[in-house]
Amino acid sequence: MGTHINRLDAKGRISIPAPFRVALKAQPGGATILLRRSHLHPCVDVWPVAMLEKAAQRLAEMDPLSRAHEEISAQIFGDSFPTEADKEGRIVVPQRYLAYAGITDAVAVTGRGLYFQLWEPAAGERRIAAAYAAWSDAGAAP
Repeated sequence: MGTHINRLDAKGRISIPAPFRVALKAQPGGATILLRRSHLHPCVDVWPVAMLEKAAQRLAEMDPLSRAHEEISAQIFGDSFPTEADKEGRIVVPQRYLAYAGITDAVAVTGRGLYFQLWEPAAGERRIAAAYAAWSDAGAAP
């Protein structure tokens, strides 16, 4: 939970906040995580292995010759980067993901329940504001 602002180091690494590391270790699949460009926002999704397995199960139920299957499998399996944190809790984020999210220095690490996201901090703030606005516009503020 929460949003933590960390710095990107010279080697393209960020430190995963301690509460997130603890939550990841408790997941089936342990410390392995999957980085992928979000299909909804200009950020990087960070999934535990269990979430990848759930997505793969749903994909297996689809017609493998359908366009939807092709598009989803390309995003999930063709454009993902499996990794693990080093002993200091840092992960390397590939440059293509940093560029996609507009991350150059600071990184907002934002909880999303079962996973978390990496945002350029100002963009992450705008996203949270937009989420509140969407609830308010619908008359269903949390």
